[in-house]
Amino acid sequence: MAVQLFFWELENHLKSSSAASVVAIDNKIEQAMDLVKSHLMYAVREEVEVLKEQINELIERNSQLEQENNLLKNLASPEQMALFQAQVQTGSSPTGPDKPAVGSVGTQAALPPSQNIGMST
Repeated sequence: MAVQLFFWELENHLKSSSAASVVAIDNKIEQAMDLVKSHLMYAVREEVEVLKEQINELIERNSQLEQENNLLKNLASPEQMALFQAQVQTGSSPTGPDKPAVGSVGTQAALPPSQNIGMST
C-alpha cells in the first residue's frame, strides 16, 4: 500500500510539474508573441509616417504641376492647343528629338512676344 501511495504521489507530482512546465512555456510563447507584435506595430507605424509624408509631397507636387499645366494652357495659342490635342489623340510625343520639351530653355523664343510677358529665362 505504501508503494502504491508513493507511485500515486509521484504521478501527481509529475503531472503538476508537467502542467507547470506547460504553463511556463505558454507564458514564454505569449511573451514572445507580444514582443513580436510590438515590434511589428512599431515598424508599421514608422512606415505609415513615411508614406504619409510621401503622400503629402506628392499632393504638393501634383498641385504645382496642375498650376503649371493651367498656366501653359493659358499661354498656348489655339493652334498650339490643336496641334497638342492631335498629337495626344494619335499617341505621338508632343516633343520630338528636334523639339525642346515644354519648360526647357528656349521655350520663350517659341512663344509670340505677347505671351512672353512675366516669364523669366
